[in-house]
Amino acid sequence: MTARALTALLGGYAAASALASLLARLLPGPPVEASAWGMILSFLIFACLALWAFHERRLALVAGVLWGSALLAGGAVLLLGARA
Repeated sequence: MTARALTALLGGYAAASALASLLARLLPGPPVEASAWGMILSFLIFACLALWAFHERRLALVAGVLWGSALLAGGAVLLLGARA
């Protein structure tokens, strides 16, 4: 149970922050508004990921999805670069 809680907390935070950054980078409009919407939606993303992490039976799948999405979204943000 401790491993699942740590995976949900740390992996969910990493995935939610990376996805929020990617979302803020991809949303149209001024960068300030896109960043604000990304941060607002990050709370919803984190809550959904954490709930799913406790619902899914296989911990390996949870860890793979959470850390994999964090790495993929973070890599996409790095490849896209700063918004001008």
